[in-house]
Amino acid sequence: MSIDSLIFTPRLKALWSEVKPRLAGAGLAHDANHIVRVTNWLHTLAHAEGGDPELSVATGLIHDLIDVPKESPDRHLGGEKSAIAGREPLDHAGFSEQEVNQIVDAVATSSWSRGLRPNSLLGCLLQDADRLDAIGAIGIARNFACAQEMATRSGEGRFYDPQDPFAQGQRPLNDRRNAIDHWEVKLLRLASSMHTDTAKAEAARRHDFLLHFRDEFRRELESAAEVLAQC
Repeated sequence: MSIDSLIFTPRLKALWSEVKPRLAGAGLAHDANHIVRVTNWLHTLAHAEGGDPELSVATGLIHDLIDVPKESPDRHLGGEKSAIAGREPLDHAGFSEQEVNQIVDAVATSSWSRGLRPNSLLGCLLQDADRLDAIGAIGIARNFACAQEMATRSGEGRFYDPQDPFAQGQRPLNDRRNAIDHWEVKLLRLASSMHTDTAKAEAARRHDFLLHFRDEFRRELESAAEVLAQC
C-alpha cells in the first residue's frame, strides 16, 4: 500500500512532508505503515459514507502524532495530545481554522481508552478506520508487537498466563502483562463499536478471524498440555 495515491492535493503533500519525519522511531504498532493503513481506510470510508476525502486523509495523517505507551497512565490522552500536536502542521499546510478545528476534534475524541463518542461524521470515520486496524490479522500482529514493547520496558510481559491463559478461573485480566488478555479487554469488543455500515461489514469479517485465531491458539496450548501430562 503506497501513500502516494492518498496524497492527492498540494495541502496533503505539505502536511505529509511535516508529519512523516515525526513518525521516525515509533514502535511497529504505531509506525508510518499504521498511519498509511488508517488513512487509506479513512479515504475509503469517506467515499462510501459521504465524508470529505481530503479532510479525512489529513485526519489520518495526524491521528497518531504522539504515541503514548500502552502502559502509561496518560494513555487515554493519546488522541488529545496528537490533536494538539497536529494543529501546527495543519496550519502550515494551508488548512483553514475551521478545517483544523474539525480535524483536531475528530482526533481528540478518537481514543478507545478515553471512551468518547465522536462529535461529527469525520470523528466517526476516524474511530472506525483506527479500530479496523486493531482487529483481524494486522490487529493480531499489532497486539503482539505492543506486548513485546511493554515486555521490553517492564521485563515481565508474556503472551499468556500459563496457569490460566484465557482467564477462565479467578484471576483478573491483565493486558499489560498478558498479550492475549487484551482480546477480552478490547479487541473482541471493537466490531460492535463501529459507526458506519462499510466499517461494520469489514469489522465483522475481521472479528470472525480473531475468533478462529483464538480457537487455534487454545487448541495448540491444550495439545501442548496433553503432551506434557504424558511425560
